[in-house]
Amino acid sequence: MISKFTSFKLGLVASALILGSCGSSTGSGEGTNATQSQEAEQSNGFVSIFNGQNLDGWDGDPAYWRVEDGTIVGEVTPDNPLKNNTFLIWQGGELADFELKGEFKITEAGNSGVQYRSDLFTEVPYALRGYQADIDGKNAYTGQNYEERKRTTLAYRGQSTTIQPREGELRENVERNAWKGLEVTKELGDRDSLKSLIKSEDWNSFHLVIKGNRLQHYINGVLMSEVLDEDTVNRKMEGLLGIQVHVGPPMKVQYRDLQLKK
Repeated sequence: MISKFTSFKLGLVASALILGSCGSSTGSGEGTNATQSQEAEQSNGFVSIFNGQNLDGWDGDPAYWRVEDGTIVGEVTPDNPLKNNTFLIWQGGELADFELKGEFKITEAGNSGVQYRSDLFTEVPYALRGYQADIDGKNAYTGQNYEERKRTTLAYRGQSTTIQPREGELRENVERNAWKGLEVTKELGDRDSLKSLIKSEDWNSFHLVIKGNRLQHYINGVLMSEVLDEDTVNRKMEGLLGIQVHVGPPMKVQYRDLQLKK
């Protein structure tokens, strides 16, 4: 005959086995969910282009670019001023149609941007010329499309534009830092209302959707500017990718979680 004490111990063991079995089942489910999440991310086609540890795969002036706390940092200090705009250039080749996602944080005095479909401007070290998703600390320009060293502003924040070709020299067709061939075809929203959606000196997300001659810039999931570039003389359909530190007062900009889909 089994004593009451022995029966009590056997009951504890059985309960423990049942609980252990339930725990294993839950753990397996969590692992499956994590795997499914990773597979879903991979199926979207986005791949990381920054490893979070160093600047492997990028080229820029080490006096202004470094990695800190898992972020790319571009910084200008009083002891290390900047004479010309400088870029950290991705070494993965030229891009035509692509999407790029990431996050940025910039100090109030900062001026930066994501450069794409650009060429090297060889007269200055580490310089690019081409389209730019503009970013600045005061959020006066963040979200607009600005073409560095070429046609200047192609769309202000809140604008969907069509860019028409113009006869004559480039600089003759720029007025008040905007291309004279800029035609506003649709308003995407009030410029100041869209500005209120961008956080100052905090992390914001960006998403560039570049397909054919249509160039879309999103900040925090909202379309901020859109360009349809019909200027077959001056537009670029492929080119280099980079990020900028602009000439000006001391500043700091950070980028992280850069994900590219070709």
